Amino acid sequence: MGSIPEFSIRDLMEAGVHLGHKAGRWNPAMAPYIYGVHKYKDIHIIDLRKTAVLLRNALSVLYDVVHRRGRVLFVGTKVQASNVIAEEAARCGQYYVNHRWLGGMLTNWETVSSSIRRLLDFEKLLNDTDAKFTKKELLMFDKKREKLERSLGGIREMGGLPHILFVIDTNKEHIAIQEANKLKIPVVAVLDTNSDPRGVDYPIPGNDDSIRSIDFFCRAVSNTILEAIRSDLMSSGISVAGSVGQAKDGSVVDSGKGKSVAAHKGGGKASKGAAEVVAGGSVVSGSGGDDVGVQE
Repeated sequence: MGSIPEFSIRDLMEAGVHLGHKAGRWNPAMAPYIYGVHKYKDIHIIDLRKTAVLLRNALSVLYDVVHRRGRVLFVGTKVQASNVIAEEAARCGQYYVNHRWLGGMLTNWETVSSSIRRLLDFEKLLNDTDAKFTKKELLMFDKKREKLERSLGGIREMGGLPHILFVIDTNKEHIAIQEANKLKIPVVAVLDTNSDPRGVDYPIPGNDDSIRSIDFFCRAVSNTILEAIRSDLMSSGISVAGSVGQAKDGSVVDSGKGKSVAAHKGGGKASKGAAEVVAGGSVVSGSGGDDVGVQE
């Protein structure tokens, strides 16, 4: 097994991971993860020693899932999380829900799959230059496409249920967690001091409101997935230049400087397609000598 990205207690603190909610808003079930109360601000302080241990454990689990070709679903629909959830999931070639969780998105997957097919049909129709529709009809089709894209765009290529969920804000995403629990899909989640830890298999105590903290967690997960893909490609005889590592300022980064990954989707074997992985902007080669370019 390869290595997960490194981080320190200082990195967690600089990202504001330790800052919880007002003491009066806490969930008593989070007591084991709380260090104390800030003397002047009356907010709970999260014990970063426990966060570090549990984060490493969660990242190891995610690494293993991806190493076995599993699908990871990022879930975060709150304003602070929406953009980074989509960006980081796309960067590591995984899937996301960042607009609104539709009831039955997991437990009624067949219906959701049908809606995804409708989305693809609308796109095909709108791109058909030979189609004879009025401007009014095309506008109506486009509005329907936009609505479906908002809700399903991040899972349109998932091809089946995810093997694990990564969740930001368990209070807001409680329906997603309930559905995952019902289907016995494990859940990794960031838990703030007001969070309900029930139904979370791999808790990560931390600030789930700060953009900086959310970004830190999402990048750590994304980089772990990238490292798992890189390791898998190398074990399949595909050489990969570059690796996931740590920036000079201590933040968790990858050597691809934000380039996206478009392959290694769950269920498929590591292949030339899967070689489109962040590799420091380099071209990677398969054992057969075929060159595969990294997406810019």
